[in-house]
Amino acid sequence: MKDHPEKKKKNAVIRINQNWCKGCYICLETCPKKVFDKSSEVSEKGVFPVVVARPEDCSSCLQCEMLCPDLAIDVKKGE
Repeated sequence: MKDHPEKKKKNAVIRINQNWCKGCYICLETCPKKVFDKSSEVSEKGVFPVVVARPEDCSSCLQCEMLCPDLAIDVKKGE
């Protein structure tokens, strides 16, 4: 039997457009891995936007991207 070297999983790249986020927090509620948190700073819109707090936990399920009503989240899958 051959030993297979373990592939190191690449983390997903998650981008949030802070100018588009209205702070609805749908992504906070739907993320199964709890990757997001509320920002501690108010945005120009007067809301606490979402920030990526734990990108290493992202499973690339894309629920946040698909359910964001403002298309503020972009996820590039890790490998």
